Amino acid sequence: MKKIFFLILLMITFIVIALSLSVGSVFIPIKSLLFLSPMDEYMKMIVFDLRLPRILMAFLVGMLLASSGNIVQIIFQNPLADPYIIGIASSATFGAVIAYLLKLPEISYGIVVAFICCMVSTLLIFKISKRGNKIEVNTLLIVGITLSAFLAGFTSFAIYMIGEDSFKITMWLMGYLGNASWNQIIFLIFPLIFSSAYFYAKRNELDILMLGDEQAHSLGINIAKLKFHLLIVSSFVVAYSVAFTGMIGFVGLIVPHIMRSIIGPLNARLIPFVLIYGGIFLLICDTFGRIILAPVEIPIGVITSILGAPFFLYLALKKSRRK
Repeated sequence: MKKIFFLILLMITFIVIALSLSVGSVFIPIKSLLFLSPMDEYMKMIVFDLRLPRILMAFLVGMLLASSGNIVQIIFQNPLADPYIIGIASSATFGAVIAYLLKLPEISYGIVVAFICCMVSTLLIFKISKRGNKIEVNTLLIVGITLSAFLAGFTSFAIYMIGEDSFKITMWLMGYLGNASWNQIIFLIFPLIFSSAYFYAKRNELDILMLGDEQAHSLGINIAKLKFHLLIVSSFVVAYSVAFTGMIGFVGLIVPHIMRSIIGPLNARLIPFVLIYGGIFLLICDTFGRIILAPVEIPIGVITSILGAPFFLYLALKKSRRK
């Protein structure tokens, strides 16, 4: 059953990629994409210089955000935890905007400033929300929302200080893939390979963490060290994603929850499925954003928020009814 579902996801991936290459303000026939009919130079430029890099960017960022969301949910042992909701993404955004304000190189947005801000806020949230060996969910959400609001104020002030480029930053803050390039894709591949390999290598420890901290401790797991390393890698992933594409929320909430309900909680299977579906999900959202009001684009962060906010409310109400 899992193999069939995996094949279905792969088929959906190819179909979505083909449709995303084809549709938009300029329609590219499927026959031309399959090289069954010739493409002129204008079509080639649209496909290979604009749409294909954007498609790959959406897919890679979706994989990064979904995998990070899965890990954050396991660390905090709560399906409501998400880098966007608990303030991790907001801190990365703040760091990236500060880097832009200081006129630092683009690559430093994610590797240096955004990552440092993201890491500090993540550890702060983790420390404040922890009570003994447990994470207080209400405290987690309150701290995350408060931190997001606090940093949003500084981010808005930084954007004000930027001046004439503020519209460009505002578009980026809403989640924007229009500036995708082959160089950015190369930069994104390395953190994706590293984080995916690390998370998969820790799949057994992640399964044990899902049993609870006390159970994990009794089985010989160094909980503090493991969670610290997982948080570092998760923060790095979020910072990298935010630096290149801005704020894209709720991907890390929706995708892991859906995949966990379909294929189960075992991370040996869950991690690959979360990666693939995360890429598909974000690519579908970006494609809809491009075609709904074409030639005007809806920022991808707007699409994911429209889908994610009701989903978050559903999960929150479902969790409260269980108590």
